[in-house]
Amino acid sequence: MKRYGFAVGMLAIVLIAAVAVLGFDIHPAAAHAGHLPLYGAEFGSLTGVPQELKAVFDRIGEAFSEFKKAHEEEIKGVKKGFDDVITKDKLQKVETALDAGIEAQNKLEAALKAEKKEREELELKLSRMNLSGHSAESAKRQVEIKSFNDTLAGINAGRNRPFAPLDEAGYDAYKSAQNHYLREGKDNLTPDEVKTLSVGSDPDGGYFVTPDTGGRIVKKVYETSPVRQNASVISITTDALEGIEDLGEAGAGYAGETAQGGDTTTPQVGKWRIQPYWIDTEPKATQQLLDDSSVDIEAWLGGKVANKLGRFENSEFINGAANKIRGFMMGYTQSADSGSGVTWGQLGFKATGVSSNFAASNPVDNLIDLMGLLKNDYLTNAKWFTRRSVITLIRKFKDSTGQPIWMPTFGQGFAETIFQYPVVRMEDMPALANGSYSLAFGDLEQTYQIVDRSGIRVLRDPFTAKPFVKFYTTKRTGGGVVNFEALKLMKFG
Repeated sequence: MKRYGFAVGMLAIVLIAAVAVLGFDIHPAAAHAGHLPLYGAEFGSLTGVPQELKAVFDRIGEAFSEFKKAHEEEIKGVKKGFDDVITKDKLQKVETALDAGIEAQNKLEAALKAEKKEREELELKLSRMNLSGHSAESAKRQVEIKSFNDTLAGINAGRNRPFAPLDEAGYDAYKSAQNHYLREGKDNLTPDEVKTLSVGSDPDGGYFVTPDTGGRIVKKVYETSPVRQNASVISITTDALEGIEDLGEAGAGYAGETAQGGDTTTPQVGKWRIQPYWIDTEPKATQQLLDDSSVDIEAWLGGKVANKLGRFENSEFINGAANKIRGFMMGYTQSADSGSGVTWGQLGFKATGVSSNFAASNPVDNLIDLMGLLKNDYLTNAKWFTRRSVITLIRKFKDSTGQPIWMPTFGQGFAETIFQYPVVRMEDMPALANGSYSLAFGDLEQTYQIVDRSGIRVLRDPFTAKPFVKFYTTKRTGGGVVNFEALKLMKFG
């Protein structure tokens, strides 16, 4: 409950700031007078959510109501044959406010998911290690030590080098030596520290960081990567991840007491393989910062590395070419899908018929047609994946009853829907252009597999960027599509 209360409080702060900055005032009385007509009408109630937060949601609902009114005014102006600059300006401001609120909510939802994921993974590891009798702090420490030993064992096995697992004292010694290395460099390490770090050394220089530092990086990368939050992610200690492709169905038929059924169809079975690739970044710090003992250098490094690696890999997961991390939008051949599917190994698409835009007449049909391509098995966890600019267009679309097909939502784990399916904003998706693939619909968890090789390596470099100290940080990550029928693309052309 404490975590929930903190999360709700943070969400209130973020949304209040976003709404207030963009010109929507918060009326304190609304929080205590039950004045939530727009929120209740548009989005339903949130049992257990504080009234103050509901008041913020009410103001977001008010912004949505203002958007609908402004859009109606714009349509009336178009029908009358004139272009109302004031109405367009008003509409743009309201849309900006809506986007700010939605994106602020998305960020907090991602942080909450990251915290939940970390907690669930820790609980699973505790269960497997049978540490129920330990205190929470002691159990977490045991998990860290085992996780680090698993990483070091994989690294040393790959080099045919013997490895003796670290005990608690050895782990503490490694952490202490690692901190000394990050602050002052290898030349200032004692002989004992050099020996201690040798189990995590790399032939190319540098050392592998402990799970508390690596965990900070992994959690932060997860928060900033909408692909990681929606795809399947697994960590390995080998050079690649392999899996089976079941490309057909086994036959079935009637069988008698003494006779075998007549259908002997055998399913096709293939294999996929995803290799992790080295990706790197080089955050810089001044020696003065490193000399300051009050600075948590591991936390600083974790934050810097995570932001840079997160931005890079997220782009690659979407747009990566075939020879490295393969992106699910641009890393494979796209093929027009008439409804009967496409060749395995290709991604099916539906074209809008208009360059850089939806169809001029009945644009909603483009979205309905795209949804119709997806098999029922994948609809349960289906989501829309697209950029803000595409959402801006869709926000003005209405169904046959005159209701918007785009709606903001609260308290459901996602911030907005199209046809009641969640929307995931990915600004790394291709920009709208002739023939661009700027929108996708499907189950990304079934579609895309991310593979992380255990271990993050840091090499300290005080020479090549004086007066700064560089930390050349590397990790191995891969990605690829493993189910080609679980995601469909929209081609704007």
